[in-house]
Amino acid sequence: MNKTLLCLVAAAPLILSPPVARGSADVPLRVACFQADITPPLGSPLCNGLVMPAKEIVTPLTARGVILLGAGQPIVLCALDWVGVGNESYDAFREAIARATGTVRDRVALHALHPHDAPGSDFATERLLTEYGLAGRMSNAEADRRAMFRIADAAKAALAAAQPVTQVGLGAGIVARVASNRRILGTDDNVVAMRYGACRDPKVVAAPEGVIDPRVRLVAFWNGTFPVAVLTYYASHPHSYYGQGGVNWEFVGAARELRAQALPGVPHIHFCGAGGNVAAGKYNDGSEENRPVLAQRLAEGMRLAWETQKKMPLRAGDVAWKVAPVTLPVRDPTGEPELLAALADAATPERARIAAARETVFLRRMADGNKIPVSCLWLGNARVVHMPGELFVEYQLAAQAMRPDGFVAMAAYGDYGPGYIGVEAAYRQGGYETGPASRTAPQVEKVLTEAVRRVMDGTAE
Repeated sequence: MNKTLLCLVAAAPLILSPPVARGSADVPLRVACFQADITPPLGSPLCNGLVMPAKEIVTPLTARGVILLGAGQPIVLCALDWVGVGNESYDAFREAIARATGTVRDRVALHALHPHDAPGSDFATERLLTEYGLAGRMSNAEADRRAMFRIADAAKAALAAAQPVTQVGLGAGIVARVASNRRILGTDDNVVAMRYGACRDPKVVAAPEGVIDPRVRLVAFWNGTFPVAVLTYYASHPHSYYGQGGVNWEFVGAARELRAQALPGVPHIHFCGAGGNVAAGKYNDGSEENRPVLAQRLAEGMRLAWETQKKMPLRAGDVAWKVAPVTLPVRDPTGEPELLAALADAATPERARIAAARETVFLRRMADGNKIPVSCLWLGNARVVHMPGELFVEYQLAAQAMRPDGFVAMAAYGDYGPGYIGVEAAYRQGGYETGPASRTAPQVEKVLTEAVRRVMDGTAE
């Protein structure tokens, strides 16, 4: 995507269009809200086995969601305070929620907030690791299943308390001094330095913010003058510091709680946007005292989005759900023998063996024709797009550019199987995200961009 266009999109003011009625405009819309505890047991692996296991619970972890009723089969939007849910687990979690709420799997959007001191789940990879003597090193599959059923039970119980919705509020607020692009490019347009969630190198800190989306976006469902639920979307890795075994929901969860305290009794659900190449490194030195600072800055953006929201009538006829299932191009279609050799070699570092198992499972799923959903919730003329993986922010900016006069929000970290998903140019630039951390090939940009276009313009089913 052209850099000038990216800058213009990021700086453009939010313009809201009135909703266009679709279908049975007289049918009322209802929304049910649910929450479940998904805190892992002590000793459980965190961040897919890449950091210290759980030693203490700093904050409980939750799954939070909304169920939209009246616009055909129920639509479920759910966000987990986990690092990611991928491959077979992604399908299983959505299936359990779908059965509990009387809908189908493709009408369940499941996303992670991506804190690193939190579990990841992938049942197929855990089985493969078990075959090679690495059971329980990446995840606690038994605890994951218990959490899955707690989420499903909470969603089912919430249906009885569904509330009417008469209006939707749409807003956006600038978040200052949180996000910065992780990839520092040199004069040759290649990556010369990486700025992760925390950075103390003065030269790297001093580099410009780079390509980001500075706005947090907000969708609020209203029943008359009463807010029923608040959904927020912001594109950045959520890390301030991690890796000491303290399970927590990071500064994004803390910001969510600050806003919930400001609006008592109103459920708040936060989604991580396309922040795969975005983090707080320019504004975070990794100190413990900086976590609440970042939380307060994000909460301030959320407050601005709340206070500037524009409300408009919403009926079930204004709501639609579009899905474009895709098979993503893999990084190395012929790489399975080498991956299995690394997995079988006890001399290979454990992290590398886990990575080989994760890549093997994703490669097999794509080869077998498994599809990953790209979906979009239509709320009148507003669009909320749901995407897989650790997605680069350019996808979010491109989606907004497709509807420059409308409201577009994006949730990423859906199916966590692909790992990082860069844009085509990024695979030539080097850097961590588009090396082995990405399981997709450069052609992925064309596949996903076309899917986003289709779900947003209605040519997808």
